Formats: sequence, C-alpha cells, structure tokens
Amino acid sequence: MNKDILEGCRSPPKLSSYSGWVLDRVISQSLQETPLSRSSTPNESIPPTDDQPPSLAKTTSPASQLGSSPLSSAAPSETKGNEDLSLLETDHEVHLMVLPSKVTQVEGCIWMYEEVHRLKGKEGLRQRQEQQEQVMRAVSDMASEQLKRFDELKELKQHQEYQDLQEVMEKSSREAQGQQEKLKEEHRHRAKILNLKLREAEQQRQRQEELERLRKEEGQERLRRLYSIQEEVLQLNQQIDPNYRHKDLPRIDLSGFSNRGNQICGLVSGLIRTTSERGFPTQGDVANTERALQEMRGLISSMQQEIATALEEKRKRDEEEERERQKELQKQEQLKAQTPVPAQHPRGKEQKEVLGLQVKAEESTMQWYQQLQDASDQCVASFSGLTDCKDNQVKNIRMDLQKAASIPVSQISSIAGSQLREIFDKINNLLSGKSVQSGGRTVSVTQHPQGLDFVYYKLAEKFVKQGEEEVASHHEAAFPIAVVASGIWELHPRVGDLILAHLHKKCPYSVPFYPAFKEGTPIEEYQRILGYQVKDSKVEQQDNFLKRMSGMIRLYAAIIQLRWPYGNKQVIHPHGLGHGWRWLAQMLNMEPLSDVTATLLFDFLEVCGNALMKHYQVQFWKMMLLCREDYFHRIEAITISGQMGSLMRLKQFLEKCLQRKEIPLPKGYLPSSFWRS
Repeated sequence: MNKDILEGCRSPPKLSSYSGWVLDRVISQSLQETPLSRSSTPNESIPPTDDQPPSLAKTTSPASQLGSSPLSSAAPSETKGNEDLSLLETDHEVHLMVLPSKVTQVEGCIWMYEEVHRLKGKEGLRQRQEQQEQVMRAVSDMASEQLKRFDELKELKQHQEYQDLQEVMEKSSREAQGQQEKLKEEHRHRAKILNLKLREAEQQRQRQEELERLRKEEGQERLRRLYSIQEEVLQLNQQIDPNYRHKDLPRIDLSGFSNRGNQICGLVSGLIRTTSERGFPTQGDVANTERALQEMRGLISSMQQEIATALEEKRKRDEEEERERQKELQKQEQLKAQTPVPAQHPRGKEQKEVLGLQVKAEESTMQWYQQLQDASDQCVASFSGLTDCKDNQVKNIRMDLQKAASIPVSQISSIAGSQLREIFDKINNLLSGKSVQSGGRTVSVTQHPQGLDFVYYKLAEKFVKQGEEEVASHHEAAFPIAVVASGIWELHPRVGDLILAHLHKKCPYSVPFYPAFKEGTPIEEYQRILGYQVKDSKVEQQDNFLKRMSGMIRLYAAIIQLRWPYGNKQVIHPHGLGHGWRWLAQMLNMEPLSDVTATLLFDFLEVCGNALMKHYQVQFWKMMLLCREDYFHRIEAITISGQMGSLMRLKQFLEKCLQRKEIPLPKGYLPSSFWRS
C-alpha cells in the first residue's frame, strides 16, 4: 500500500481539463495586444531572463491574477495552501512583475494547482502512513495474541502428552509389577517342586549308596573267599611235585596230576583276574572256584591214594627183591669164581651223552649268559645315585629321562618308514648326548652324570617289554621294533648287551637253557627263574606264559636277521644269523620241555626260517629234517593230551616246509618299498 502512495507522488504533474480553455484565451488575447506591446517604451519592458518565459513582458499583481483565475474559488478553502502560496509569490515577485498579466495568471494558477496537488498528496500519504501504522499495530497485536494462544495450545498439548505418557508408564509399571508377581509365584512353585525332586534324589542317592555299600561288602566278602580258595588251591598244588618227589616209584606218573593241578590254579587265577577287572565276583564265580577247590582236593586225594597204592606195591616188590637178592647172593658166593663181572651200563649224564642230548646248556653258553647278567647288574649299580636320590630335581630328571627312553619305543609301528626314521633319530640323539624334546620338555643325558647308563638300561628294558607285550599280541609288530633295536645296537653296542641280558632274564629259553631247581629254593622263586610271573603268590596261567615267551622269541628272531637300512653296510651285524643258527642247534641238542619247546621252535622258525634257509641252504634243510624225523618224536613223547596244540602247529609247519622245500616270508616283514613311504 505504501509503495502505491509514493508512486502517485512521483508521477509527473498533469494539467486539468481547464488548461486548454486557458491557453486558447491567453493566445487570442496575446495576438490582439501585439501592436500595443511594440509601441511601448523600452523602459517599460524588461528583457526576459533565463528563469522566465519570453512571452511574458508585463507583470501583474499576484492578487489580481488570483482573483481572475478560474481556480480562485479553490484558494480560500485551503488555508494552509494560501500561506504557502503567499511565500511563493514573495519569492518570485520580481519575475512575475515583468510578465504579462494573463500569462502570469495562468502560470500561477498552474503552479498553485500543482502545489495544492502536492500538498494533498503529502497529507494523503501522511494519513495513509498513520493508517498503515495502525494496521501494523493491529496486526502485530493480533499476531502477539495468536502467538500467546499458540504457546498456550502447545503447552496444553505437552501437558496432555505428559499426562498420557505418565499414564502409559504407570500402566506399564502396573503390568510389569503384575508380571513380576506372577514370575515370583511361578518361581516359588518351581522351587518347591525342585526341592521335592532334590529330596527325592537325595533319598534315592542314599538308597543307592546303601545298596552299593551292601554290594561292595558282599563283593569284598566273596573276593576274600576267592583269595582264600586260591591260597588253599595253591597250597594243595604245591603238594604235587612230579619231578622231585617219589622218584623211587617208577611206575607212578604224577605229571597228569601236576598238569591238572596247574590247570585248576590257572582257572582260579583267571577267574580272580576277570572278576578284578569287572569289579567284584558274583556268587557264580565263588561257586566255580569252590568247585575247582573240591576238584583239587579230590585230585590230591586220588594222588595220595595212588601214591599209597604204589608205595604198598613197592614195599612188596622190595621185599620180594630182597628175598631174590639174598638168594642171588648165596648163589653168587657159590659160583663167584666162575661168574664174570657184568659190564655197567651208562647212567645219568653219561646216558644222555650217549643219546646225543643234553640236560643243560653248554659251559661256554652259560659263561656268556653270566657275563651279560653281570654287566646288567653293574649298569644298575652305576646309576644307583640317580635312582636312590630323594631330591625333587633329581627325581624330575630321572622321570624325564625314563620318558624320553620309553615313549619313542612305544610309538614304533609299521605305518611308514619315515616315522621309524624319526623315532630312530630321536633315540640315537638321546644316546649321543644331544637334547631331545619329550613331553614338551628338553631332555638330555648330560643333565646328570649317571643319566647315560640309566637311559641305556631303561631303553633295553623297554625293547624287551615291547616284545613281551606288543609282539605277543601282534606278531607283525616284531619287525619294526627289531629293525630299530638292531640299528641302535649297531651304533651303541652296550644297549644290545643289555637287551640280551633283559631277554635272557625274562625268557631263559632264548639262551637257550632250562634253569635247574636247587635245593632250598622257594617254589615261587624258581617259577620266576623259569620265566613265570608270580604276583601275590599267584602264578600266571600257562597260556599267558607261553604267549609272553613267544613274543620275546619272535622279537629275538627278527633282530638277528634285520639291519637298519641307513646304517653302515660294511659293518657286520652285531648279533646276526650265526647266533640264530647256534640257538636252533642248541635247542635241538637239549631235552625238550613239554609245551614250551614246540611253541618256541615254531615261533622261531616262522619268523627266522626264511632268512636261515637263504643263508645256510642245504645245512638248514638237514636240520629241519632232523627236527621232523627225530626231535619231533621226543617232544611228542613228553606232551600230554592237553598240550597238543603247539605240537600240531610245529608238525604242520615242518611238513609243509619240507614238502614245498621253501619257507615263506613271515607276516609283517618290511619290504624295501616300506622305507620309501
């Protein structure tokens, strides 16, 4: 609105509708008065100036001109305008006085009109500005009021939202509280149920413990009963001695009683071992052992009756012989001069030599055996300071050395040749004084002055133990163990001597020799010398004994024919096939033992027969023929019916090999391709 007002004031002034009429009148009058103006004197005329129009030559009074002007009627109505005009007239009086009257009048009217129009415009502008200010104040007041209303509405809305939010929170709080109360109630209910279950479980556990206690008490009672029965059976079995008692009764054979007694002892020992592994014996186990005890008692009773009968017969026979002898003496006295002295037949050891068989090993063999045992005892004495020391640090060193020697031997298998080489290098490094890793720790024999002797002994012991356990259960395991043992033996000869010492001590048949019973030696100790395991006065079963002996003989037979493939080829085998030939020859030159000789011969020939055949050729086949034609019958003569299994295996093996003229490679033999894996 203000812009429109100002734009009206800035526009150029316009003439009114009377301007044309005024101009016509002025022009007509000026034409009529032209001659008069020319005749006027120069003093009456005033030359025009730059500020005046040239047509004006006469001045008139402003008052008269205003009175004759058509616009004079408007002058009285504008008081303020007249005052302004009077001032303007005073300022331009000099100029107007020289103008013609009508022109001056018209020009004054125009000027007055313009001035009045300008003043009106100013007044209108002022009024409009006042109106605009009033409008602006009204609008501002209205906007302020609206802002207040908006703030009040906003505050009200916020208050309502706060109230709604508070109500929602209170509702959520009430719901959460209700849910919490519900959960508490459920928790209390579950806790109650759980407590009931716990009480039931505790009662059940107590009942189970009570039943278990009663079961253990009954089991322990039955186990004590088994031990007492076993003790009685062993005591009764000791009364059976077919070798050293009643030698003066040639007609009586107590070997059947002895074998049956050993079988009963083995049965009882097996039952006890089985029940120990299972936990506690059952009533059926006790009944079985009691039946075995009754059988043993009956066996002893039968033996005693047979012995008594034999003694009675012997007494009668001795009386008759004594009478006959008296008669013969009388006759001899009569014919003494005429009767020649009869030649005496060889007896005892001389008789055995005539038959070509020996009762015990050769003297040189026994000396070699004793030297190895002495060397083993000296080795044990050399590291007594390490084994007897109570210092914890020394104990830790001893345990680390024992693990470093035993664990690699336990890891030997026929999986791959590279694995065997790693194990061999680890053992060789340990024996060479280098540090090796064992159980995450660094171990060396230099950690203790007696460490090397200790490792020598434990390593040899572990090799033999592997033969006793691993090879006994898995025959093919003899070859990987033997090839590593042979390689270590070649580089460290003392280990080989200790292997032989341990082998001879656990299996005297590997010498070979059969230890003789000495007067005063306890039976248990003599059984240990023979190679039996005796624990808590219990002798192991014959089958288990033969299994262990078989494992060690198989390991020995594998060692004498194998060499470490990465060793020095120019060095001879430290204990080669010549020792195997000597062992076989001495076995065939000794009186056989029931069950033992047949088992060991079969195991030795099955493992080492192929190598001996290739090396000795014709001589080997002669020995095989001798074994089948002569020695086999000697074994058969002393074998009872319950021990025919080993004898038949040997017979079938000999007949098969002699028929085919070939002994096959043993199962598990390591081919050359094995070492490339």
